[in-house]
Amino acid sequence: MFKKILVANRGEIALRIQRACRELGIKAVMVYSEADRDAKYVKLADEAVCIGPAPSPLSYLNMPAIISAAEVTDAEAIHPGYGFLSENADFAERVEKSGFTFIGPTPENIRTMGDKVSAKQAMIKAGVPCVPGSDGELPDDPALIRRIAKAIGYPVIIKASGGGGGRGMRVVHTEAALINAVQMTKAEAGAAFGNPAVYMEKYLQNPRHVEIQILADTFKNAIYLGERDCSMQRRHQKVIEEAPAPGIPRRLIEKIGERCAAACKKIGYRGAGTFEFLYENGEFYFIEMNTRVQVEHPVTELITGVDIVRTQIMIAAGEKLPYTQRQIEFKGHAVECRVNAEDAYKFIPSPGRITMWHAPGGPGVRVDTHVYNNYFVPPNYDSMIGKIITYGDTREQAIARMRTALQETVVEGINTNIPLHQDLMVDAKFMEGGTNIHYLEEWLTHRNTNKR
Repeated sequence: MFKKILVANRGEIALRIQRACRELGIKAVMVYSEADRDAKYVKLADEAVCIGPAPSPLSYLNMPAIISAAEVTDAEAIHPGYGFLSENADFAERVEKSGFTFIGPTPENIRTMGDKVSAKQAMIKAGVPCVPGSDGELPDDPALIRRIAKAIGYPVIIKASGGGGGRGMRVVHTEAALINAVQMTKAEAGAAFGNPAVYMEKYLQNPRHVEIQILADTFKNAIYLGERDCSMQRRHQKVIEEAPAPGIPRRLIEKIGERCAAACKKIGYRGAGTFEFLYENGEFYFIEMNTRVQVEHPVTELITGVDIVRTQIMIAAGEKLPYTQRQIEFKGHAVECRVNAEDAYKFIPSPGRITMWHAPGGPGVRVDTHVYNNYFVPPNYDSMIGKIITYGDTREQAIARMRTALQETVVEGINTNIPLHQDLMVDAKFMEGGTNIHYLEEWLTHRNTNKR
């Protein structure tokens, strides 16, 4: 096992990894930007290194600064968390070439799965069902593009091969709009991701977003930890997640879970990963794989009892998976609300000083956050300041506990999206379960219309 790990991230995930290190008896080196000097995990660190000023390109995306921080502190491994450099194959490669262990997949895995065209081709070979679409990158010939779209059937969606986070996508309903949409998406993709390649898929009208969590070691062992429903999203950004997904038969989850685990063995995957699917009319369609720990990993931890971050570290240290598939039991239900420093309905970021912070508690309540009384939320990063996760024997109990937890939470000095979560926890359609990925945006539009 490692003696010292450098945590190349910030916020709640940095604290989460620090706690996992402590539990394993590993010293944690925390890196921070000048804006995060007063962060809780920096104050609690065994060692802390400032890696630059507030802007991400000069700190959390600064590869040489992170690697030199690992060198001067004699760290043996680097955990990238999520976001920032976590899915950057070049970073993983530089970490390994500098003599450290990258706590995540191989650079080859990250490259294959990070490019959506190659990821889809790898999944088709591995027998994982995919959304009907183009066979790889779209050609330049407009006539060929029209032919592909006609074969798939309208509406179609044009996607950037190197895209992510809901960017680089365009829905096309008619042939007349097709070529212009392809050209615009290519231009955007080139500017945003440095890769102008785009591909085409069938646009599913009312799907749910369901993902499968996997863990795989370097000994060709792989397991799945069930599914999460992440359909409550705004502009492709998840707002609420839950596990298990309401209303999907267990046999379908087992079937797709087994295929995901088999795919991991086939591609030689290692570490934690998530297969993201659109689910419609009883069918799963692969859309992408995230080669890192997810923001929403706690809901899976609560229903399985598996510590995903701890297991990531153990796998990176060369240990075998401590579980077989038969040992994984799914019990109860968990719901997660992402707490963001933003106006609950206008979604305007609200950085600033938290003058009062009171976290909820009680049975089945978990709060993952790095904030505290008098903490200053910097304006330089993502607005998420924490996650409230509740667990119950049933979905109804988990939701009831979430209502209580949200009511107990006190945040003063800044705006948060807690009022939005409170409204959603009593929404009839959400309580019924199984809403599609468009539901929240439609709900917000309806609310805004009625407020006028």
